[in-house]
Amino acid sequence: MHSFMGGGLFCAMVGNILLVVSMATDYWMQYRLSGSFAHQGLWRYCMSGKCYMQTDSIAYWNATRAFMILSGMSCFAGIIAGILSFAHFSAFERFNRSFAAGIMFFISTLFVLLAMAIYTGVTVNFLGKRFGDWRFSWSYILGWVALLMTFFAGIFYMCAYRMHECRRGGGPTR
Repeated sequence: MHSFMGGGLFCAMVGNILLVVSMATDYWMQYRLSGSFAHQGLWRYCMSGKCYMQTDSIAYWNATRAFMILSGMSCFAGIIAGILSFAHFSAFERFNRSFAAGIMFFISTLFVLLAMAIYTGVTVNFLGKRFGDWRFSWSYILGWVALLMTFFAGIFYMCAYRMHECRRGGGPTR
């Protein structure tokens, strides 16, 4: 049970770091504009060696940002619940922290999936047609890797919960 929780905690910490790096960096998309290379992230875009803030309040930018922030927050809450699941306080006997951590990691996965789907859909259908020579870049890829890490963290914590329930004798009835 502790090995599942340890693996889940490792995946969650790596996933949360990747979420933060993905959100903070400016390499979600690279393209050629007027003969020079440019790149953009969720908060800034850079052209000719100078970076500018994304000041446009466009719905898909705001939705992508919001879901990425919510994903990072729920992953962080899952990490706290995951750390607390190693401690066995009698006051929380009815509340299983490994189950709560697993649920928080699945919620984080859902939020990052929504953010990545919105960004991908708009980029391919709108921005991709506007810029002929473009590609997704490493910040975007880190977002997808973070999705996988938070998903596997949720799987590990659900396995730990399942093992704990089976040891208590409260396993599934057939």
